[in-house]
Amino acid sequence: MGNQLGEFLRAHRDLVGPDQVGLPHDDARRVRGLRREEVALLANLSTDYYIRLEQGREKRPSEQVLDAIARALLLDEATTAYLFQVAQPTSHATRTAAQEDVDERLQQLMDHYLSVPACVLGPASDILAANQPARALYSGFARFDNLLHLIFLDPFAPEFYLDWDEVASHAVGNLRAQAGRLPDDPAIKQAVNELSMHSPAFARMWARQEVRPRGTEDKRLRHPRVGRLDLHYQAFTVVGAPGQRLFIYSAPPHSAAADALALLTSTTSPPQDAVKPTGTDHEAAR
Repeated sequence: MGNQLGEFLRAHRDLVGPDQVGLPHDDARRVRGLRREEVALLANLSTDYYIRLEQGREKRPSEQVLDAIARALLLDEATTAYLFQVAQPTSHATRTAAQEDVDERLQQLMDHYLSVPACVLGPASDILAANQPARALYSGFARFDNLLHLIFLDPFAPEFYLDWDEVASHAVGNLRAQAGRLPDDPAIKQAVNELSMHSPAFARMWARQEVRPRGTEDKRLRHPRVGRLDLHYQAFTVVGAPGQRLFIYSAPPHSAAADALALLTSTTSPPQDAVKPTGTDHEAAR
């Protein structure tokens, strides 16, 4: 994985301007954000020690040091948590791979009690299970096995996601958050390698080192059959299944989006036998 801590520090140092932290702005400065000595000053560290951190020569920064750097770089709570996970992986990360099998009772819940799109995602955004409304929602895509593949590798994505840039950025930030929690997960490593190779947009966004765990979000979509859909999604952790999250999409009652969702699901026949999403086995499709 290389020098993860150094890559993270350099990327976030570039994002902070001197004026944001009360330092004088120098028109002649050659760096986009803060200099290394400026971060060291703000964190009350020696410049030499901070340089060793960025270069990967200092392996055991204390929690006090990491807290000070997080404040200096104006990191939010989620990004600070990722910093700790990268710098102290043995104490802050889960060292096991995520579970891929979806509980049969959860699938039955989605199929028989949820009339809105719902799917279970793994940490690499693999679609491990989905109900019929979710399949109908994503029916314009060639494959329905991984949301990151849909967003970055399917030419239909910019037409479907009206805010593609924002959706893509959030998806990459969420993958970064999952990678911090599950550094040994093979699906995450494979997704990063494949997408970096085949999508320059993903590679650029991944290099930003942004951390955005997905919990709730509004989405503006354009479906080829029912047109504009303004939906809200909520993510729930699946208890007892490491790395799995249940995503549920909804629309306000009696809204145009709710009517469009009802029309979409009523005109799409549910699959006879479905635990895995369209495309059969998501691993074989990769």
